[in-house]
Amino acid sequence: MATITNTYTQQDVSWEDRLRRSAGRTKLSLNPQYQELKFTLHRKLLDKINLEALATIDNQKVRSEVRQALLALLDGESTLLSSMERQQICDEVLDEVFGLGPLEPLLQDPTISDILVNTHRQVYIERKGVLELSTVTFKDDQHLLRIIDKIVSQVGRRVDESSPMVDARLSDGSRVNAIIPPLAVDGPLLSIRRFGTDKLMPDDLVEKLSLTRSMLELLQAAVKARLNIIVSGGTGAGKTTMLNALSAFISPRERLVTIEDAAELQLKQPHLARLETRPPNLEGEGAIRQRQLLINSLRMRPDRIIIGECRGEEALDMLQAMNTGHDGSMTTVHANTPRDVISRLEVMVTQGGASMPLTSVRQQIAAAVDVIVQVARMSDGSRRCTSITEVTGMEGEVVTLQDLFVFEKRGVNQDGKVIGRFSATGIRPKFYEKFLAAGIRLPMEMFESMEEVD
Repeated sequence: MATITNTYTQQDVSWEDRLRRSAGRTKLSLNPQYQELKFTLHRKLLDKINLEALATIDNQKVRSEVRQALLALLDGESTLLSSMERQQICDEVLDEVFGLGPLEPLLQDPTISDILVNTHRQVYIERKGVLELSTVTFKDDQHLLRIIDKIVSQVGRRVDESSPMVDARLSDGSRVNAIIPPLAVDGPLLSIRRFGTDKLMPDDLVEKLSLTRSMLELLQAAVKARLNIIVSGGTGAGKTTMLNALSAFISPRERLVTIEDAAELQLKQPHLARLETRPPNLEGEGAIRQRQLLINSLRMRPDRIIIGECRGEEALDMLQAMNTGHDGSMTTVHANTPRDVISRLEVMVTQGGASMPLTSVRQQIAAAVDVIVQVARMSDGSRRCTSITEVTGMEGEVVTLQDLFVFEKRGVNQDGKVIGRFSATGIRPKFYEKFLAAGIRLPMEMFESMEEVD
């Protein structure tokens, strides 16, 4: 009679416990006998119960009844299991039936921001900006493919040889990207970008040393004075987090329209209209792009338009909206420096098919954009606002910029933490007159402040 060695202690259930014991669980989960037993139970369970009938019953009651059915099936197996091994195998089979299999404990862990599956053998996770190899694995590529198919089928999409790439969104708003063979050489690849349920408020960013109090006060004044703001940075730099934080300063009396590829923003204003793009259907038709939503939003009487990410042909319409009565609008752009933001906007405007001279495009940018907030992810995983830059206008054919605050990286300490300082450049912004017109007065000393970050 086969025996599987016990690697569990005497309690289970919560995701904290399950992840805390993951190192010990790996040896058991990789045991071929254990894997075969788990999938045998899964098949027998699906043959025994009617999931469609159970769908009308309370979820907790369903899981309880299915667990009892699993325990009954286990009693009929010849494999010897300890009580905690029985609990573990029930949890994993329930995850296969009701959730996303091995990924379920990771999805329940709020500290994980990214889940990166590199074939069935390897799953990486990101915590606090740092990647680490998890102990989660899949039985084989077919197991991983079933989980991918389960994800995309929930949103009416498909992934197969004729359509080997897919973007989808989980019910909690997490973004999912999957790519399978033949495009993925070594096996299916899956990326899940998660978003926290509790957004960071502005004071939280100061507490986490993402920026200083003076920088926050300047950005608060910029939002209240209805300046047009672009948040720029690389992937995972915290652009959406910064945009969410800045939105907290918008008056609840204003009507906001948000436009996103995947709904990530968590604005709390009462007068809010949220729009989201739509991918093409199975026949490749019916796609709704951001530009179409942006044009439509102009008919919705918005006070401000917030675009989750400006990445293509909608750039020209966004600039025109900023220039024609929708001041105070905000968006994010993928760019490494404020100067790159200008170049990116120029390219995106031309993508929209606008036959405008480059000088005219730059004039549109200079007139529309007031502030560029640059954010970056440091080597230790922390996020910093590396600069707040004012767009001052045009000199000849060049859009002129001036930094108001910058973060200067000094090095890394023995613990791997980034050392640096936030400092003001001493320049009074030209848009300070707009602050005064809005009844906002800031102390001049804030433009000369300096703060060390250890």
